Amino acid sequence: MRLPSLLHSENRRRRAGGLLLATLLLLAGACTKEDLKIEPATQAFPPPTPYALALPEFPFPVPLVPLPAANPLTVEGIELGRQLFYEKALSLDNTQSCGSCHQQRRAFTDGLARAVGVAGLPHPRSAMPLQNLLWEPRLTWDGSATALEVQARTPIEAAVEMHQPLAAGVARLQRLAQYPALFGRAFGSSTVSEANVLRALAQFERTLVSSNSRFDRYQRGEPGVLTVEELTGMRLFSTHPDGRVRGGNCADCHGGALQTDRAFRNNGLDATTPDAGLAAVSNRPTDRGKFRVPSLRNIALTAPYMHDGRLPTLEAVLDHYNAHVALTSPNLDPLLFNTTNDPLQLSRTLDLTAREKAQIIAFLRTLTDDEFVQNPQFADPN
Repeated sequence: MRLPSLLHSENRRRRAGGLLLATLLLLAGACTKEDLKIEPATQAFPPPTPYALALPEFPFPVPLVPLPAANPLTVEGIELGRQLFYEKALSLDNTQSCGSCHQQRRAFTDGLARAVGVAGLPHPRSAMPLQNLLWEPRLTWDGSATALEVQARTPIEAAVEMHQPLAAGVARLQRLAQYPALFGRAFGSSTVSEANVLRALAQFERTLVSSNSRFDRYQRGEPGVLTVEELTGMRLFSTHPDGRVRGGNCADCHGGALQTDRAFRNNGLDATTPDAGLAAVSNRPTDRGKFRVPSLRNIALTAPYMHDGRLPTLEAVLDHYNAHVALTSPNLDPLLFNTTNDPLQLSRTLDLTAREKAQIIAFLRTLTDDEFVQNPQFADPN
């Protein structure tokens, strides 16, 4: 008969179900608190504090290079950027940071003819000073970067600099105890990311404003801040000589409050140009040997000079422009062709006297901003 068989099958299913339920109950009883641990919710961080950067009112130009909308200045972002600027974990062997080649006491240069990376590898160019970057539309000697957020990746990853993929640096930072909270306060997430590393570094670098040298105070009308020798040097510095009026022809490229016209020029260092300079970026032969005109602010602190550090002193720089410009250099800047202190205009050199060169150098030393190179807000926080 089929009915008893069906009842028997139903009883077997019930017994199996009971055994399964009992097994599950036993397993549940055996679970520990660790087994049932629930991951905590992502930590919520308050919005970062907007930072109002105090900018010099006079005589600095306006407008600034537009700040990226995606990276506004904040108190927390700047402080994180300062930590990262001096963080050696961003280098391959934990020996170098941005601050290794950009030392505050040297106006954020390193005192070397050519920068030196991890394992002692030499860079083909010198470390540029970092100051007043808010006004610089193109960065580095050859203008290859147009935003700080882009430029910051290059020294971290370059083989002759810090030599580590940024992704590897991010992984290291994530494991260091202080950084998740610092990133959380700056950007709302404790997860370290490449983009936020670059944003934080850019925020800090935008605060590096130098505007309180003796020259600045003279420009603001403070009496007695420059000596007679320095004022004479300033006049020579600012004058384009034509054989009737003596001058040093410096301000044609290094004029204004920024002490740079932010252009790219070939200043006659070589008859041939081994370093392509701007041409490597633009691919135009007429740009070969052209480099960014650096600011002369804090120039007395940033020796040696030129893109390859070949000139050790300010005296050597004056000697170059005075008598050693390679007039046959391809793409030589026209401003160096038509300058002479020779009344007969037979000479194509400046022919400054030793006294005049010393006066120009005396003026250049007034461009040192002691407050800038001693500001604790720019110093290594460690």
